Amino acid sequence: MRRKTIITLLVVAIAVAGVNVAINAKSDEESDRNAKRTAQQEARQQRRAERLAEYEKFIDSLVLSHDFRFVPQTMQQLPAGVLRTIYNPSYEVAVWNNSVDVCMPFLKGYTPPYYPVVFNYVLPSVDNYITEQTAHGWEVSFSSNMFSANEYKFTFEISSHYGGAQLTISSPFYNSMQYSGNILAN
Repeated sequence: MRRKTIITLLVVAIAVAGVNVAINAKSDEESDRNAKRTAQQEARQQRRAERLAEYEKFIDSLVLSHDFRFVPQTMQQLPAGVLRTIYNPSYEVAVWNNSVDVCMPFLKGYTPPYYPVVFNYVLPSVDNYITEQTAHGWEVSFSSNMFSANEYKFTFEISSHYGGAQLTISSPFYNSMQYSGNILAN
């Protein structure tokens, strides 16, 4: 009887040892997989960080070169007008080194109902062109009378991080219009 007990205990000990070896091997495989996964995640994060830094440099170079275009996606009359989505791909403000092409919708009028117009001008020169770096990107502003008696001020708030921008066109006689969109290369 003692012999059977010893053999049984020996078999159980061998089985437990085998299970422990199998568990340790599985644990080692899982550790290896986790290490590979962590290394892959870190590599992806590094590549994304490099792409984001390259994009910020690209936006910065566009703004500093005075050679970019703004393509609007929404427009809103300030202070609390209706937010409108812009679907027409022809609307844009293109800034060239010494000139500006403007093709933008605008709401004119002193009181409601306001009437829509399209500014469609090639401005051979603009006044007070200023580029300032901010905490989140750039502010670019200039003014023009756009061949009329009114002076219009254009102010871009450009995010280097996101590539997005807000353009505000203001005039002393009409409510300002604010546009949200993207900055692209000409």
